[in-house]
Amino acid sequence: VSLEILRSLMARASTRLPPFLLLLAATCAAVANAQLSENYYGSSCPAALLTIRTTVATAVLLDRRMGASLLRLYFHDCFVQGCDASVLLDDTPSFTGEKGAGPNAGSLRGFEVIDRIKLLLELICPGTVSCADILAVAAHDAVVHVN
Repeated sequence: VSLEILRSLMARASTRLPPFLLLLAATCAAVANAQLSENYYGSSCPAALLTIRTTVATAVLLDRRMGASLLRLYFHDCFVQGCDASVLLDDTPSFTGEKGAGPNAGSLRGFEVIDRIKLLLELICPGTVSCADILAVAAHDAVVHVN
């Protein structure tokens, strides 16, 4: 159903439906319109997924525990205000990053794998692949390569 059709239906129904149902319909329409794509970087950085996959596979091959470490890194990123790669932030003189924050300090591993992936992707397609996407795909691939 297109967004225009939903808007039209909502406009006609606005005189007959309680405001709560209108809000619910609007929310459903917005969610239905927001789609994720497995091939998001297909044209902007075609080598992104392969680069992440091979770097993670190498890291897991060299250290089998790295699979769990990358999944845990992603969990800790998502745990604090969403999956935004904030777990990768270093401390500055005026800011304590999540990487060095109390619960994470010295307990998270895998930063060097993510840094390596980011370096490679910046060489291949600068400024294209987000750190949040790198963390998500790396966590997925880590689990796949451990099995």
